Amino acid sequence: MKEDKQAMDTNSSADHVDEYLQTLGNEGARELRYYSQEQPFSSDEMTRLVNEERLNELLAQSDAFLSNLNGELKDFDKSTDN
Repeated sequence: MKEDKQAMDTNSSADHVDEYLQTLGNEGARELRYYSQEQPFSSDEMTRLVNEERLNELLAQSDAFLSNLNGELKDFDKSTDN
């Protein structure tokens, strides 16, 4: 019985590899296969999965970085105008 299970697993894996290899040359099929594997999340699942405090920290860091970068670019523009 264990051998039958292994054979089924092997066949299943081989089938997936074969299917994947067939889609490599077909961009539309590959894109369809990619998007068909996406799983939508409900708002409850997202609330449970997302660490809101950490997300807010990251957003603040990115805002500070972009603000600093913007200031550096303005300073660079001023120095090249001379």
